[in-house]
Amino acid sequence: MRVLVVEDERRLALALQHGLSAEGFTVDVAHDGLAGLAKAMEHAYDVVLLDIMLPGLNGYRVCARLRASGSDVGILMLTAKDGEWDEAEALDTGADDYLSKPFSFVVLVARLRALARRIGSRAPRRTVLGDLVVDSAARTCTRAGTAVALTPREFAILDHLARRAGEAVSKREILEAVWDSGPDSDPNTVEVHVSALRRKIDTPYGRSAVQTVRGAGYRLAADGG
Repeated sequence: MRVLVVEDERRLALALQHGLSAEGFTVDVAHDGLAGLAKAMEHAYDVVLLDIMLPGLNGYRVCARLRASGSDVGILMLTAKDGEWDEAEALDTGADDYLSKPFSFVVLVARLRALARRIGSRAPRRTVLGDLVVDSAARTCTRAGTAVALTPREFAILDHLARRAGEAVSKREILEAVWDSGPDSDPNTVEVHVSALRRKIDTPYGRSAVQTVRGAGYRLAADGG
């Protein structure tokens, strides 16, 4: 899962980055609202962890601009302790969830995972990449009009890559999304399943949709290979 932390308190931002990375998340950090908005608009994140009190542009305005742009990224806002008005305004502005400071790190991780699952259910149900069609709702895949039989794990990997078509996705991100695994999981597991996936959706058709990105992971070609 890829998370953007927008927090101006640098010690807290660093602690969150280290802690979430140890949990298997891919984490970027911004220290002001304008930088956070720019990153969120430029990159595909699963969740934005957004503080309210930010220099340059406060969290409410960042959230509002993201929603106005059509972004459906998950947004979890950090509010003041017992700040009922903060919480209400966060939700009214378009946030999906909120957490009051100070917060438990364990609860934060659980909230992020739960939010990512909810956001995932809002993703496009059918992705068309050239003659490769991935139907998330029916959990089916076709190539050149022919049904391709995939195991549940193979389909989950393909579905995750399809939602990020054209982007490099790390093995760790795939482990997190498909196996819901921690930082000690073996990335070689991903390699085995990706190899099997290639033999089914690429090799028989002379295609190369599932591409290896050296040092970064895998990418599903946006044109289907």
